[in-house]
Amino acid sequence: MTGPDHDTRLIEVAARLSVAPAGVFVAQRTAAAKDAEDRDLAAAIRGLRKPVLAAWVVNLLAAEDPQALAPAVELAEAFRDAADAGDARALAELTTRRRGILHDLVDRALALAADNGVDVGATARAAVEQTLDAALRDPDAAAAVASARLLRPIEATGMDRPDLTDAVSGPFDAGSAEPGGGDELADRRAARDAARAAAEARRHAETTEKQLARAEDRLAAARARVASLEERLAEIDRERARTANDLDAVQEEAAQLTEERTAARDAARRAKKAAEAAST
Repeated sequence: MTGPDHDTRLIEVAARLSVAPAGVFVAQRTAAAKDAEDRDLAAAIRGLRKPVLAAWVVNLLAAEDPQALAPAVELAEAFRDAADAGDARALAELTTRRRGILHDLVDRALALAADNGVDVGATARAAVEQTLDAALRDPDAAAAVASARLLRPIEATGMDRPDLTDAVSGPFDAGSAEPGGGDELADRRAARDAARAAAEARRHAETTEKQLARAEDRLAAARARVASLEERLAEIDRERARTANDLDAVQEEAAQLTEERTAARDAARRAKKAAEAAST
């Protein structure tokens, strides 16, 4: 049978197993399954997986020094809000704070691992840093880390929600794991969603305003070209009218000169005939 009690018991077992030394994980899981109150719970316990080394190290920190992660939740919320609002200055300030906190958290986690007789290599250390960095960037990642039941490293950019698929052992809801659940959580999520929508609307408005400004500039340039071409066309029309008038005047002058030439030719012919007649 499954239900709230089943999930609560499964979470308790998952939390205990998630910090168990690798050499005793299977034995502790088997014992927990035998102690289960019913078959469904026993089957669920047997299905719990062992965390990878980096996740185990982070689980140690979350389980043994939970107060060390207290700044993570606040910083992750601030990161999400700044990213949603597109506040570059706030993101830069938070990034500076994050580096200092992250360095301290990684050192504490590795010290706890050393106290438990585990030497963490460079690859696992990088995964530990990546996971704790995610907790400082994103509230859902912070909730997953705070659960102390991580199965694998996680990653977050502060812009998109992290992929927490199969990242936590046992039942896990990032929303319910965040501090201040209930109405306060819903209000906070609604406020984040509203901030994200407002930021997106502002970005869209800025984009459309820039597009409008470019369109207005192109329209003004086109209108200026139209005015210039219209003026050139008007000047051509005026020049055409002047040319037509000049043509009419020249044609009229040519017709008059043609008549004068004809008259002169006729007069010359008559004079020639008269001279010939006088000489005979």
